Amino acid sequence: MAQPALVKIGRVGRPHGLNGEVALDGVSLSATELNAVRHFTWRGPDRRERPLELASARPAQPRVLVRFAGIGSRERAQELVRGELWAERASLPDPGPQVAYTFELVGLRVHTEDGREVGTVTDVMATGAHPIYSVRGADGRERLLPAPPEFVRAVDLAAGTIVMALPPGLEDL
Repeated sequence: MAQPALVKIGRVGRPHGLNGEVALDGVSLSATELNAVRHFTWRGPDRRERPLELASARPAQPRVLVRFAGIGSRERAQELVRGELWAERASLPDPGPQVAYTFELVGLRVHTEDGREVGTVTDVMATGAHPIYSVRGADGRERLLPAPPEFVRAVDLAAGTIVMALPPGLEDL
């Protein structure tokens, strides 16, 4: 599977406070990881792009609050709303052995332990307990599958698959 040079990090939400901070929603990195990356590309809804340098990032569950260099007011921060934040894949810190970033899971095919294909991951939602995979089946139906470690048996990024042990009846909901 080809690796894109830029990967989506999150979506810029509303301004927070008066000093240029914005909420970063759907973020796949922690505040510490964002601080390590520092340089990003902002893409607006009209596909316009702009480079941004991170000045600060702090957790504010379930999102992260960020401020960028040169963006010091609520009005300037408002210009970034509804845009997406992207980063060079090579600039991301190594997630560690047998760990994958959330964005790497989107597009993987989900199979049960007996080899039956459930569908393709379209989104990964963070919750307080464990991630939830949004999986679209061949029938077009969207299923929300809880993904605690005891359900996820294997993730093979190279093969593009996730093997899960799903409780009986979960797929019928």
